[in-house]
This record gives sequence, structure tokens and C-alpha cells, in this order.
Amino acid sequence: MKKNSFWQLFACLAALMVGGFATAQLGEKGKSLYKKHCAECHSMNLRGSAHGSELRGTYFLKKWQQLGFETLFQNIVETMPPGKAGKLDPGTYQSIYEYILASSGAPIEARQTSAAGSSAKPVSKRVNQSGETSVKTNLEGFVSFSDIDTVNRLDQRATNYTNSSIPNFQPIEQISIDKPSDDAWLSWRRTPNGQGFSPLAQINKENVRGLRLAWSMAMQEGSNQTTPIVSQGIMFLTHPGNMIQALDAATGDLIWTFEYDYPEDSRTLGGPTRNIAILGDRLFMATYDAALISIDIRTGKLLWRTVKADYREGFTHTSGPIVANGIVVSGINGCERFVRDGCFITGHDPESGIELWRTSTIALPNDPNSQTWGEVKPPYRAGGDTWIPGTYDPELNLVFYGTSQAKPWVAASRGMSPREAALYTNSTLALNPTTGEIVWFFQHIPGETIDMEVGFERILIDQADLGKVLYTIGKDGILWKLRRHDGKFLGLHETLPQNIYESIDKKTGQLVYRKDILEATVDHPFSACPGIYGGHNWQAASYDKINRSLIIPMHQLCSDMVGREVEKTEGGGGFGGDSKTYEMPGVDGKLGKLIALDLQTLEKQWSHQQEAMFLTSSLSTGGGLTFIGDLDRYFKAFDSSSGEVLWQTRLGSAPHGFPITYGSGGKQFVSVTSGMGVFRALTSIVSPEIYQPENGNAIYVFELP
Repeated sequence: MKKNSFWQLFACLAALMVGGFATAQLGEKGKSLYKKHCAECHSMNLRGSAHGSELRGTYFLKKWQQLGFETLFQNIVETMPPGKAGKLDPGTYQSIYEYILASSGAPIEARQTSAAGSSAKPVSKRVNQSGETSVKTNLEGFVSFSDIDTVNRLDQRATNYTNSSIPNFQPIEQISIDKPSDDAWLSWRRTPNGQGFSPLAQINKENVRGLRLAWSMAMQEGSNQTTPIVSQGIMFLTHPGNMIQALDAATGDLIWTFEYDYPEDSRTLGGPTRNIAILGDRLFMATYDAALISIDIRTGKLLWRTVKADYREGFTHTSGPIVANGIVVSGINGCERFVRDGCFITGHDPESGIELWRTSTIALPNDPNSQTWGEVKPPYRAGGDTWIPGTYDPELNLVFYGTSQAKPWVAASRGMSPREAALYTNSTLALNPTTGEIVWFFQHIPGETIDMEVGFERILIDQADLGKVLYTIGKDGILWKLRRHDGKFLGLHETLPQNIYESIDKKTGQLVYRKDILEATVDHPFSACPGIYGGHNWQAASYDKINRSLIIPMHQLCSDMVGREVEKTEGGGGFGGDSKTYEMPGVDGKLGKLIALDLQTLEKQWSHQQEAMFLTSSLSTGGGLTFIGDLDRYFKAFDSSSGEVLWQTRLGSAPHGFPITYGSGGKQFVSVTSGMGVFRALTSIVSPEIYQPENGNAIYVFELP
């Protein structure tokens, strides 16, 4: 009897052990599949991002307990991955679903929903084309987009290439950055003033039809939103994955490669790095894991690394530094979590990497504007990210940064009212680059509550009648005009129809939200036109000096938004909102728009509309051309005076990022990078009729014969 009992007990324990082993295996499988298909936008720790909702925590469980966990499973199958919804095998969906719920401690029975028992149906291929602005009060159709198939990091592949060096490279001084030679591209938008204009005119309206491919090169996979730096015939190209390569700018021959060893879970949103900076004999890159590094231009070797924040708290970089008065200045993002100090801008010594100053983009208790956060105390003041590089006026010795909205997106989710300004979010900040002092600020949308940020490019233009002017435009399509030395409001212009504001005071710039937006509560949807993708977005405008006009890429989209509850604990928070996006009424499927505005009158000189959204910045040149790329894989040259398309070529995948032009060996070149990023989650829904390759990251460089 004892013997039988022993073997019964042994069998029972063995079964438990095997069962536990099997459960562990299932957990690892789910984690691996989640990492492959979901983590880039929902993050490895399921905390979510701007393009993917939070998949953990009390309110996540509460939401799906109310709706039914089978609805969550159905939602995953019907909406993921973007562009290939429902096309993963049932076991993959099941494993991901179980991993998500297990990570939040959901009850065992909730995890048993299976593909066989689900009522999931094939996803619809079309979006709402009705143009109706009414919003259903249920949750149907509210999804958080994520970019799956195009942003997964590829395994590093062995190469036998050996780095060489650039022994004769001449150090770059600040004066050369402030006033670069015509052949050079030394800053994010060529010049520190952010104009995106080159005086090069060898390629012009008369001969642009003769453009041909000079060279191209495949790039690392990920969200490819980069801006090359070009100096002395050398191109410094940043890849997704925090990789930089030095290339012969005329031939594409590789000189050296630098790969930064970042923690895998620090990469979010497909890993864009929009720019790097140059000074002396060094390059500067802001990394995924919230560090700033310096690289030797001649050899591609790391010189120093300075950690700015803890990436495990969500901090990261999507844009790089600028150089102003000899100081390396950079912002940071990933600031949606409730942490003690929130977002900031820093200045670093270029030689040592030592942090010289740090300025919070959130008004903390020792700040005179702390009261603009109402009853919300640190660490629950979140947001104020700097998604886009700053610009610099060397004569005023001021750098200008745009900050994003407060987080969570909807005021009610953060325990506030839109009537509470929440400084210094959604503002233009003018800082002294030597000290970090905020010399002035202008808040564009106080208490912003729709993810309608004004955190994009700041373009600095000197005008005969107005002097030193700063222009910026937000997702709502409103172009703002400010005086640079003191931030005085000079005017605004609505570039697109909008239904967000009940009133706009064009004398003061004061905006008043529509009543239902102003009073929106958690779980109460409302509409917004333009929507959360714009209007305008990170695809920067350029200044055409010849015609004295701004040439601005626009998206003709609207959105419905709903705020959610978030966990009010340190480390909690997040974006706290879901949305759905559809075309703007009356545009007849033409989601992409390019407009030219006369800066004297702010009147429209011309506009061009098309079905494919524009996915790059615009680039204007002394040859009377404006270059830009779109979703349908076309890279185009427009006549900057009339808006006529003079030349176009089709690439292997959609152009993405920031086109540049430069000179080398007496020739002018134009380059653009390609490869979709997080916008693919959007475009696969709103433009299903346009083929979007799942890969194809590359750089293309064009020349005349």
C-alpha cells in the first residue's frame, strides 16, 4: 500500500512538474511571439506607446472584464497585425492573447478563449468614408494602432567588411554649422534655423526630368525617419537600430560602421532616429536607452557615453541633438509615465559629455507656473516630450523647442480640466543654450485634451517687415507666427478646415474648445477634425526662399477619441486614450495635401492633393524645386512656384524621413530614405488600396547625367 501510494504521489508530482514545464514553455512562446509581433509599439513590458495601447494593469483588466475577454481576443484577431489582420495562424493569436492576460494576472478561465471558439470575423478592408462627425457611444472601432511587420529588428548578420578611416577630415566649427557651405548638410534641416532649404541650383526646373539614380544602399529594418549629415564629400547615415555609417557621398562606398549596443527593450515605435549632430571631429547621437554618445568622425569609434535618464522608466529618444553655441542640446521623450521629474531638455559639453544644465518641460513645485497643473502633483504631471529636434538663432543665442501635450492625452484621464493649462506642455520654449534658462515661452493650446500637439518643427525666418519670426504648425493645421526675441504672438492661419475650436481669437491666439470636447469625461468619445495624425505631423515644412513661401505637407484625416482611466501610481499613467481615424469629409479620398503659403499675406499660393499621404518632409532648393515622397512609393519634384509635378520616380518602398541635397565633386545630389515606420499601422487602414511593402529600407541618391 505504501509502495502504491509512493508511486501515485510520484506520478502526481511528475504530472505537476510536466504541467508546470508545459505552462512555462507556453509562457515563453507567448512572450517570444508578443516580442515579434507587438512589442515595438506596445513595448516589451506591455506599458504601451503613442502607437499602441497599454496591455496590462488594473484598468486594462477592468475594461475587458466589462466587454468580455472573448471580445479582446476577437479584437486582436480582427485588427492585428496592421495590413495583415487575421492572417497569423490561430495558435499564434492564442499564445499572444494568453501571454497578455497572464502578464496582468487575469483569471485562468479568461485565458481559455480559443480561436476555434471565437466569433472573430475577417477584418473589413475599408474605413468610414461617410464623413459623418457623429460618434457612437460604444467602443466599436476604437483600436490602438501598432506597427508590427516592418519594425522588427533583424538578427545581426555577419560581414567580413573591415572599417577604414577618414584621416583628412577637417573639424567642423560652430560658425560652419551656423552658416554651412552650399555643398554641405550639417544640421537636421541643413541650417540651424530649420528652413529645409538649399541654395544648390545645378538641378533645376529646366533639367530635373533628367534625374537618374546615382547609387542606393539597403538599410537596417525599422522606422526609417533619418536625416543624413554631409560634409567634405562624406555622408554620415543613421540607420534604425542606432547604427551610423560613413559613406562616400558621391559613390556610396562604405568607409566605417558604428553599431551602438542598446538594450533590446529600450527600442520603441520601430526605433526612429531622426537626426544626429556634428561638431569638431565628433558626431553625437541620442540613443534608445536614454543616453547621449559621441563618436569619432574619422574612425567611427565611441568616445563617451552619458546616461540622461533610466530607459526602464520609459524614457527614450526618437530625435537627436543639435549644437548651439558649442553646447550639445537635446530633448527626450517617453514621458507618458508618472515619474518624479518628468520630461526635460539638457545641455552637454561636447568634449566630455558632462551634463551642464537640465531644464524641465513640466512646471514643478518650485516653478512659478506650477499652479497651472491644478491639484495634480508630481509625480503625476506627465508629458512635455520633445519629439522633434530644436532650432537655433546664433544672433539671439536662443534655441527653440516644441513640447508635446500633457499626458494622459485626455484631460479627464489625468484628473484635470482643459481649463488648466499644464505648463510647459504644447508650447514653444526659447532657451539660452549656455545656461538652459527659459527666456520665454508661448503655450499654443493650454490644457490640450485630444493629442492635438504643436510639438513639431520651429522654422526661423527673417522678414523685412516683421524682423525675426518663428513659424510652427501643429496637428490641428494652425500655422503660428511668433516674434523670436520675446515670443510675442504675431498671427495665425488655419491651413485646413477644423471643428475642434468653438472660437479662435486671431488678435491674441486664444483658442476655445468645442463644448463637448471641453467637458468630455473618461469613456466619453468625441470627434476631432483634423485628427490625431493631422493635419500636420512630423513631416516638416520647408521654406522656399525664392518665392518666400512655406511648403507644408498635410494629412486630410479626422479622428474619434475616447479617454480612459489610468493607474494613478508612480510608474503608472500612459497615454490613456483610444482612437479611430478616417478621411476628412469632402476630400474624396485625397488624404495627402501639399500647400504653399505666402509669408507676407499667409494666403495660399498653390496646393496639390492626392490619394497617397506624404510621408517625408519637403525639401526646397535654389533650383526652384521642392522634393517630397509619398505612400505610393513615389519621390517627386514639384515646381515651387506653381505646384506642378515636374519629375517623379518610384522606389522599392515608400519614401520616409527627411530628403536632403548636397554637393560632391562638382555635382549636386538629392537623397531620400525609404521604408515604412509606425505610420504603416495607420496607412494600412486608411489606404488599403495602396500596396505597402513590408520591408525595403534603403537610401536612394539621384544625380543628373
